[in-house]
Amino acid sequence: MQTNDRPISELMISINKGAIQLPDFQRGWVWEDGRIKALIASITNNYPVGAAMFLEYGNDNIRFKYRVIEGVTATDVIPTELILDGQQRLTSIYSSLYSRNAVHTRTDKGKKIFRYYYIDIKKACDPNCDRVDAIFSVPETRIITSNFGRDIELDLSDRTKEFENKMFPLNLILDFPEEQNWQNEYYAFYNYNQEIIKEFTEFNKKIIMQTLQYKIPVISLGKDTPKEAVCQVFENVNTGGVSLTVFELVTAIFAMDDFELRKDWEERKAKYFDGDLLSCITATDFLTACTLLSTYKKGGTVSCKKKDVLNLSLKDYNNFADALSEGFVEAEKILQEERVFSNKDLPYSTQLIPLAALCTLLSNGNRIKVTNIKNKIRQWYWCGVFGELYGGANETRYVNDVVGVMNWIENNGNVPKTIQESYFNPTRLLTLQSRQSAAYKGIMALILKNHCKDFISGREMDFTVYKSENIDIHHIFPRSYCEKNNLSKEKWNSVVNKTPISYSTNREIGGVAPSEYLKKIEEKGQVNYNSLNDYLQTHLIDVSAARSNDFEKHIVLRAKLLLDAIEKATGKIISGKDSDEVISKFGERLIF
Repeated sequence: MQTNDRPISELMISINKGAIQLPDFQRGWVWEDGRIKALIASITNNYPVGAAMFLEYGNDNIRFKYRVIEGVTATDVIPTELILDGQQRLTSIYSSLYSRNAVHTRTDKGKKIFRYYYIDIKKACDPNCDRVDAIFSVPETRIITSNFGRDIELDLSDRTKEFENKMFPLNLILDFPEEQNWQNEYYAFYNYNQEIIKEFTEFNKKIIMQTLQYKIPVISLGKDTPKEAVCQVFENVNTGGVSLTVFELVTAIFAMDDFELRKDWEERKAKYFDGDLLSCITATDFLTACTLLSTYKKGGTVSCKKKDVLNLSLKDYNNFADALSEGFVEAEKILQEERVFSNKDLPYSTQLIPLAALCTLLSNGNRIKVTNIKNKIRQWYWCGVFGELYGGANETRYVNDVVGVMNWIENNGNVPKTIQESYFNPTRLLTLQSRQSAAYKGIMALILKNHCKDFISGREMDFTVYKSENIDIHHIFPRSYCEKNNLSKEKWNSVVNKTPISYSTNREIGGVAPSEYLKKIEEKGQVNYNSLNDYLQTHLIDVSAARSNDFEKHIVLRAKLLLDAIEKATGKIISGKDSDEVISKFGERLIF
């Protein structure tokens, strides 16, 4: 990497020839009219406008599809440099100070407009005039009007009118021969008036020559820069805008082989990922899963880090993308069987990546539908959730899990690392206070999986009921009741005191004691005493504790039942249920 100060005149010539271009993943030019004027003011004042970053191009190490800057007419030119950072500034400079075409920009309200830029010679020489006030943006007609077009405020529609108004066209300022022609005609127009010559000489010194000599620091990355380094550069330099993703870089790489990855993903997304549960999967997630799958199938080192995704070949993508899409659909079915029905209730969206890869690998011969195999997948999944192991950087875990689970299934090998590492502290139940936690969401899914039924209708909360009856998470001992009775918030607001309840049933519950709302439900003839008791038990709620409003008993007994459900799901015994910490928090041991 090296840094050099380069004159903008040389940069604009290179851009115009196509020697400097944009990688095709760069977003379109978006600067508005006022910002362009401010940029011109900075340059003509010799103020710094920031560095640019280029990538030397011409090595098989990096093959991006490229395109010229907006307004450049050069065609079929292979660039020697690609702009990684500074696109907006360089495009603005090229469009306003070099190109002969009207600048395609927009107003501060986003309306698309075409503009030419001029600088008032007299104002530019006035030390008391703010430079930006000397710069004029005029319409494509080069005429500024008022009164709905009836009155002409400024007419620059031909060179003579430019001379009359002493307005220098800024798109000549970096073209020395053309600037000289304009200057000579300007002097002739005023019959070589000495005051005019004197004024323009000052303008030439303060504005034109200063701009011609203006330099921009350019950081150049060599041809051998790894693709992942280019990606990292974008993550660093695009913090103020929309972050560039790995997907966009791969899109540019595949475009070199005339493959439209973005179009392929949009079609794939509409076909496979339009449901609530899978809608959280991004294009980059899909590429990560595809890389994980392809490296596993090749039999060598399995990896799906950023550099591996950037090295995913189009051939491998085409080989695995369709099967992987079906793998995600199969993963969605498994999650629905585990009573994870919606995006907001998904413990970890990241765990979908290895789950989909495993479903794809096990699709051969429909092994994913074999009970013993599916049970192993379920156990691994719940260990990831309740061990809360998918919350950080996960690429290494993806690999360990796919390799480990497949070895466990196919070779009866060691239990996968995620199962080995999974641990759930019983006191964690009290710290699960909101649905932001994966373990919180996991517990709600286990309650649903226990065939829990609505308190009033008795309908099991399957996928259809969950969607149609606005099932949400509510307190069993209502909040207002708990606050009124000064009960421990750590307990009443924890997952131990919460359960899935329909919107209509929650309205019936209100804020009264469980004994009262249960009695109210019975007296309305909505459900009889014994049936309601059965419904409560499907929620892992102790009937006697609820009907007697025994909050402490309710918390302890439900905690025991929840821990039992977690043990069954993970296939692991939860230790420490009789620890001093547990007794301190719950008042007794959590052992039946």
